[in-house]
Amino acid sequence: MDATAIARNRFGLGARAGEAAPRDAKAWLLDQLARFDSRPAPIANAPGRAEAAGEIAEFYRTRRAERRERRMEAADDASPQMEARRAERRDVRDIYAQSVAARANAALATDTPFVERLVHFWSNHFAISADKLPVAGLAGDFEFSAIRPHVLGRFADMLGAVERHPAMLVFLDQAQSIGPNSRAGTRAAGRGRKRGLNENLAREIMELHTLGVRTGYGQADVTEFARAMTGWTVGGIGRGVARRIDGEPGAFLFAPQFHEPGTRTILGKSFAQGGEAQAQAVLAMLATHPATARHIATKLARHFAGDAPPATLVAKLEAAFLRSGGDLPTVYRALVDAPEAWAAEPVKFKTPWEWAVSAGRAVGAESFPAGNVAGFITQLGQAVWRPGSPAGFDDIAASWAGSDAIMRRVEAAGRFAGRARMEQDARTLAASLFGDGLSETTGTGIARAESPAQGLALLLVSPEFMRR
Repeated sequence: MDATAIARNRFGLGARAGEAAPRDAKAWLLDQLARFDSRPAPIANAPGRAEAAGEIAEFYRTRRAERRERRMEAADDASPQMEARRAERRDVRDIYAQSVAARANAALATDTPFVERLVHFWSNHFAISADKLPVAGLAGDFEFSAIRPHVLGRFADMLGAVERHPAMLVFLDQAQSIGPNSRAGTRAAGRGRKRGLNENLAREIMELHTLGVRTGYGQADVTEFARAMTGWTVGGIGRGVARRIDGEPGAFLFAPQFHEPGTRTILGKSFAQGGEAQAQAVLAMLATHPATARHIATKLARHFAGDAPPATLVAKLEAAFLRSGGDLPTVYRALVDAPEAWAAEPVKFKTPWEWAVSAGRAVGAESFPAGNVAGFITQLGQAVWRPGSPAGFDDIAASWAGSDAIMRRVEAAGRFAGRARMEQDARTLAASLFGDGLSETTGTGIARAESPAQGLALLLVSPEFMRR
């Protein structure tokens, strides 16, 4: 791979058909930091938080009405309430599908693919799961409003926006967490009802979002952080206590009656702040912690420089993070400037999402070859915003290079090629995408294809195209 191919594929999302090659690969990448539009048309036109929260709130209202009817009489599966509930579920899933399409169309059209890739990186770092119905409706807004506006800002600001977003609060059950000694907790105990502390979000913030595993914190720190976060909840859309909180559905709310009183001690530091400010102070400390710098640097290096990233690159990114106080463009510049990120041999195997986006860009597609983009990507094996774990999707080849996964791409390549309206044949496209990096084997295979469409499909599943 030459510098242009590396910039387009390893740092970007693949070249677009007919796109002129950048004269200076590094300058082209860095220039994107000044040109990125956080709300391009597909994102701006996607369903917003208010619309999603309204549909989710309506779904829960319908479900509660159904439960009341079932208590009154033995309603069958075809009751009006059941049908209404199914309709509301479909509405929420439609919002998810529209949001996935907006993400995909923005990726296909972007002229700042390096920053767009970084959006996808951070969205996976702060993973949520659309397998939960409320999260499905809010997943798009999570990326569009908590990640995109902060991708070129400070890590601390992105961290704060992510942890306050309703998708994260609902996904990790923070909306249900109540301090045992809070006003609400004390009242519940007096009535013989147990209202508990939920540690899910506090644990994942420390283990996955900031410090990383085995970095010196213990269970006591997690519990103390969970106590500090009590009161962070969502208006009107969650299960249990969250739905009874007054306020705009889907909005972040601090409920002081749920907050555990007292000073918290975390990682040896004391936090005496009251109310909402207590957890905010903890987040600010975690955002610039040396262990966080190391964790973020390692993940970025792995994403851009190989499954086993060079220790020297990790050290450079870590130093840039610490020196700048978590200023992300400073870290990105260190990444682009590092020779370790420009190895000539491909260092990564594309995930299904990366492959699909780069294939669409290569053939000049304005949309994916399916009316349901979310379903198309799911068939490739990487359902958008549904990683199955708070740790997000794996970022190593072993998770994506199996024979079944490759066959799915072969089938999808045929669909891409069948819909492509190419102004140049596959041989010309291959030369423009990979230059001297195109192997003789791939070149010969494309040249001997029985049709232009077959030649294009062969290009899209070639080793050169699968790797970056």
